[in-house]
Amino acid sequence: MNDEVQRFIDAIPAERRAQFDELQALVLRLYPEAEVVLWFHVPTYRVKTGWVALGYRKGGVSLYTNGPHHLAGFKAEQPGIKTGKGSINFKVGEHIPTEAVERVIRHAMEGMKGAQ
Repeated sequence: MNDEVQRFIDAIPAERRAQFDELQALVLRLYPEAEVVLWFHVPTYRVKTGWVALGYRKGGVSLYTNGPHHLAGFKAEQPGIKTGKGSINFKVGEHIPTEAVERVIRHAMEGMKGAQ
């Protein structure tokens, strides 16, 4: 991991760090070959066919994708978890449904065009 990404991670507030670390470990377990770069000011995990990014905000941690089609199945399965146009926005301390998030990550990283 490059120094720029590591500085971003080191600056994550303690109350959000566990969630960030959990999501990052999930991405890297699924895609250990992913290139990790700081892109649009957040760590982005890229493979040839797609990408996901992780960031933090006032209320928690977010997983970003490049479109709402990656989240269709997640939204139906996890209606209580806040989502944006192309992101999942976990509140501090909110449980991360691993299997559902894995499907979103795979969909985005594999560059799938249709709804999951």
